[in-house]
Order: sequence, then C-alpha cells, then structure tokens
Amino acid sequence: MAKARKASSGSSGQGKGSVHGHSNSLKKKNLPPPPPAQRGGVELVDPLVQAQLKTYDEALALFHQQKFAKAKQELEKVLEGPSKGLADRARMHLRIAEQRMKPSAEQNPKTADEHYQRGVAMMNIGRWDDARESLIKARKASPKSDYIHYALAALDCLTGEADSAMANLKVAIELRPENRYHARNDEDFAFLQEDPRFTELLYPEKDGTAG
Repeated sequence: MAKARKASSGSSGQGKGSVHGHSNSLKKKNLPPPPPAQRGGVELVDPLVQAQLKTYDEALALFHQQKFAKAKQELEKVLEGPSKGLADRARMHLRIAEQRMKPSAEQNPKTADEHYQRGVAMMNIGRWDDARESLIKARKASPKSDYIHYALAALDCLTGEADSAMANLKVAIELRPENRYHARNDEDFAFLQEDPRFTELLYPEKDGTAG
C-alpha cells in the first residue's frame, strides 16, 4: 500500500524475553516450555501459543507497513491466545494502531501533503471513497508528486479499477522511475499481476517476450 512518508514508531518488543516470566525453578520435573519467541527450539511449545505467536508476527508486519486497520484485526486475535506476555505486547501495539487511525481522519487537511496523509489513513481503514476524495485533492494541489499518483494507483487496485490503476501507475513511474521497482514488490498491486499491461509497464526489459 502507499505509505505515508513518516517513520513508524518503533516496536517495543521483539519477543526475546520469556513470555511466561518463569525462571527455571526446581519445583517439578515438568518445567515451563521454552518461550515461544525462541524459534527453532525444541517442539515442546504449546501449539496454541505457536499459533498466537504466528498471528502476532503477521500483525507486527502489517503494523510496520502502516496498515493499521489490518494490523488491528490481527492484534485483536492475539489477545485471545493463551500467552499473557504476547497478549500484553499485542495490546500495546493495538493502542498505537488505534491512535494512528484517528488523528489523520479527524484533521482538516489543507496542503497537498495533508490531503495525501489523510488519503493514506483512509485507505488503511478501508474507507475507499474518503481516500479517493483526499488523494484527488492532493493530486490537484500537486500534480507532479509521484507518490500521490502511486497512492491512487494502489487505491484503484484495491477497488478493482484496473484501467485507472494502470494510468496512475504509469504517471507515477514517469515522474519517478524508481516506482517501477516498488510496485513489483507491493502486494497492493496483486490485482494486476495477470494483466499483460502491468507486466509490460513493470518489466520493460522483457520487451513483451515474457511468457
């Protein structure tokens, strides 16, 4: 997805510490399983905790891509898992995601960049019409800003507008050729993967011979 050009706030936990918070006591033979964050360890971890950790990792990836609405959904699933430590970390990121989703939606944008920021925020929470309205205003105010055209192309893909997506992406690449490489790895353009025009635009060196 198009990303607002701001550094996302850092995650405060990569999950290195023990989720259970127990040290190796000598109370019983059945010691607590190793923390789920220690991947590649012995297969003694509760499969439910493993599933919770996988969801948490996926949520963090979305969070760092600033896809806060999707991250929020996954983080809420983490809260239902058995590990309290993972749930606590998820809760913290959930609060940040919710904060990030609100301010941009409530502000009164005036400049091209402010409209762009609001448009991206609306995309992140699935409000396509509001996103399009803001991004079109941003494009009017700054028609030479490649990232605005790129964001519109991504929005077009998310809403199934193939022709408009191609047109906006073409302009974004003309204004800044590096966008060609970003689009190759951007999952928001998955909708166009089978479109020969998309392949031609992103891989001109193949000269239409790719089968």
